[in-house]
Amino acid sequence: MDEKLNQLKINKNAKQIKAEIISNKKVGPYHHMVFAVGDIALSVRPGNFVAISVGGENSASILRRAFAIYRATDKGLLGGTVELVVAPHGSGSKWLCSLNVGDFVDLIGPLGTAFGIPTTPANTMLIGGGYGSAPLFALAEMLKNRGCRVDMVLGASTASKIYAPLEGKRSVSSLTLSTDDGTAGVHGQITESIPRLIREFNTEVIYSCGPMSMLSSINKIAQDFDLVHQCSVEESMACGIGVCMTCVVPVRVEDEIKMLRTCIDGPVMDGAKIIWDKESAIEAISK
Repeated sequence: MDEKLNQLKINKNAKQIKAEIISNKKVGPYHHMVFAVGDIALSVRPGNFVAISVGGENSASILRRAFAIYRATDKGLLGGTVELVVAPHGSGSKWLCSLNVGDFVDLIGPLGTAFGIPTTPANTMLIGGGYGSAPLFALAEMLKNRGCRVDMVLGASTASKIYAPLEGKRSVSSLTLSTDDGTAGVHGQITESIPRLIREFNTEVIYSCGPMSMLSSINKIAQDFDLVHQCSVEESMACGIGVCMTCVVPVRVEDEIKMLRTCIDGPVMDGAKIIWDKESAIEAISK
């Protein structure tokens, strides 16, 4: 199977394994799950994800589900592990959250592109929406170890949907919370605070992860300030390995507009190259 994965031009380090669940804990509306993955953990970088076969052997769910990697550890009593933050919304994620410690899942990973790290220390801002912020915690640790200033902004519709705010506070230079209903931090949408914070912290690079509408708004702010913006695109990935073509986004590649698969060419992309208005992109392509 590994040879077939290579033929699909996915992450060269990807492997298909039976991964044992060694922890499954409910944290607010989410589940924090830990899987034993052996030496796969050695290849994981912030921004990578895994694709898991869901529903069991008799399930009608043919395609895998993609889950962003929260953290990977390459050592311990059980060897390498990956941690996921799962929101039990659809049938696949609900099935995964219902599994017990000791159960096994069919997992492929690590998949996708990773966040790029500045070659010299820089002032960075990490912006996450809801449980979509999960990949940013490992990134924050890596940036901090490289000498970067790390300012994190976490937002959600309400306080309970902000994942691990205390952990975020430990691993960054500053943490700003924002909720639509005002139950935690700044009252309002997460993007409303960004311009002020960019000026306050003299931000040079923005990393973001969350809903597409949020990423689009952040990209506009980044362009206004002429900042580099790397974003983890949250297009729905029905298979995670480049087969189904459901996760494409329009991207400028030199003088052309191409529909790229976020599971292969992403999920981390240069926000400046993405055409956020899909209707305009389709019109341009059809001409």
